[in-house]
Amino acid sequence: MNYRFLIYISYTYAFPIGEPLEEEIKKRGYQVKWFADEPETKKKFSKDKLVVDDIHQAIDYNPHIILSITNSIADFLPGLKVQVFHGIAPSKRNFKKGHFRIRGFFDLYSTQGPFTTQPFKELQKKYRHFEVVETGWPKLDPLFPLEEIPREKPSILISSTFSKKLSLAYNDDVIEEIKRISKKGNWNFKVVLHPKIPQERVQKFIDIQGKNLTYYDTTDLIPLFRESDVLFADSTSVVTEFLLQEKPVVTFRNSQPGKHLLNITQVEKIESAIENALDPDVNLLEEIQEFNKNMHPYKDGKSSARLIDASIKFLHADKSHLKPKPLNIIRKLKVRKNLNFYPLKTYRKPPTIK
Repeated sequence: MNYRFLIYISYTYAFPIGEPLEEEIKKRGYQVKWFADEPETKKKFSKDKLVVDDIHQAIDYNPHIILSITNSIADFLPGLKVQVFHGIAPSKRNFKKGHFRIRGFFDLYSTQGPFTTQPFKELQKKYRHFEVVETGWPKLDPLFPLEEIPREKPSILISSTFSKKLSLAYNDDVIEEIKRISKKGNWNFKVVLHPKIPQERVQKFIDIQGKNLTYYDTTDLIPLFRESDVLFADSTSVVTEFLLQEKPVVTFRNSQPGKHLLNITQVEKIESAIENALDPDVNLLEEIQEFNKNMHPYKDGKSSARLIDASIKFLHADKSHLKPKPLNIIRKLKVRKNLNFYPLKTYRKPPTIK
């Protein structure tokens, strides 16, 4: 059967999550198109992608399976709705309000490892209108197998979240300290910031660029991961992604510090913490390995394949035991308002499955 897949996104950080899925779908000979519900993101699609320009075209495409890299989705679209997630770990917000909030839009949740699978399995038992399958996270497929890129001197990657309360990008003292350390020339610094961080804060890092510090305007972080020995960050989910290389991470005022991190709270300790990370002790490395087993145990680069397999299997499965999804009138109206589309029911019947 020639399945039609729709990759549904909101922001540009979804591109490196959806692209391994796109590659896997194409490899199997199935159809795949993209849809973005944010106008600015629509402008950023590369020419090689097949894109539906508006919600009417998405309806006419009549997908069998929608792979969502968003929290909300147009419920009236036909097809099985699969939550892929735009982040790997619930590290920034309250447990009940962030990663694990059930919004009532999805039929299947694709989880990344035991740390997220177990809570979602409990939520599945509670709500009974969706199912959960552990597949690993597609974004990380290109990271494996792990490879080192040769470098002349240690490289430090800097990244941050967009949440103002948690982001080091809003701390001028941190930026000045990074500038001071970079001028010493002992290490190379690479800076990449969350796409939603305001340009005036991004400019702060652009302004301190020099021989040993470079700002990168990209959402493709895997090459930067491979080129770096240590990550300096805050509470961004990039922390978890980087750790999967079994490389140390220094965090600044992390919201959920643990033994797998070198967390600091004072600006003047940044340099010494990075020095410690470059020469990590055995206990830290063991804690990182244990953390990774829980968060994302898959190192085969085949999470996209598992996710596609699971989606097709569930598409054909008997779902009569599932309860109806909640009405969610307010959330559905918000989605319709954003898309300027107001029918309350599914626009057309789901595609026939043979």
